[in-house]
Amino acid sequence: QVQLVESGGGLVQAGGSLRLSCAASGSIFSIRSMGWYRQAPGKQRELVARITNGGNTNYADSVKGRFTISRDNAKNMVYLQMNSLKPEDTADYYCTAELRVVGVTSNLEVWGQGTLVTVSS
Repeated sequence: QVQLVESGGGLVQAGGSLRLSCAASGSIFSIRSMGWYRQAPGKQRELVARITNGGNTNYADSVKGRFTISRDNAKNMVYLQMNSLKPEDTADYYCTAELRVVGVTSNLEVWGQGTLVTVSS
């Protein structure tokens, strides 16, 4: 079993900052990439940022220059530093990882339960 647990969500005023964390645990052989998606009420889930085990990153255009994704490979953790937050950033934020479980040859995409970020105007 593999589990992703997010933390760090909450309520913040526009212009403020939050840092999300996500820890992957369980019978993990390797993690290829980790990332963050978000889903606002009434909208589809969308990519926020993703980072590979080599450190390559990609971001949604809407967060470039404001959000920074980072990763601690030794701890199987990924972080999302969110600065200059806007009300439109309000959403449930989900951690995801493309990984290989011990004893399984194919990669799996695993999701966390989500953490709510609310940005007030």
